[in-house]
Amino acid sequence: QVQLVETGGGSVQAGGSLTLSCAAGRRFDTRTMGWFRQAPGKEREFVAAVRWSDSARVSEDSYSDSVRGRFTIARDMNRSTVYLQMNSLKPEDTAVYYCVLSNSRLIYSDLRFGENYEYWGQGTQVTVSE
Repeated sequence: QVQLVETGGGSVQAGGSLTLSCAAGRRFDTRTMGWFRQAPGKEREFVAAVRWSDSARVSEDSYSDSVRGRFTIARDMNRSTVYLQMNSLKPEDTAVYYCVLSNSRLIYSDLRFGENYEYWGQGTQVTVSE
């Protein structure tokens, strides 16, 4: 069983930055890890994901249109941790952010569907004020 442990949420003013971390506790050769978010009264939304195969030396990042250019996802292979660096934060980024892990390297068109991820973190609150 895999347990995803998230850290790094908090409150920041608009224009500020936060970094979220998600530790998987074990190393995987081929997987997809990423982040979803859900704001009050809104549907869950895909944010970003990294798909990799260490044996094939492949790693690809993907982002939703709403965060592309402001957020960066990165993976520390040795620490089995994925980070989400969030810059130029806006009030509309306020949400609970969930780390996710899929048992496979998903194709691009499957990334935004939460049902494709077998493991979810407990969620961490990000609040961006005006």
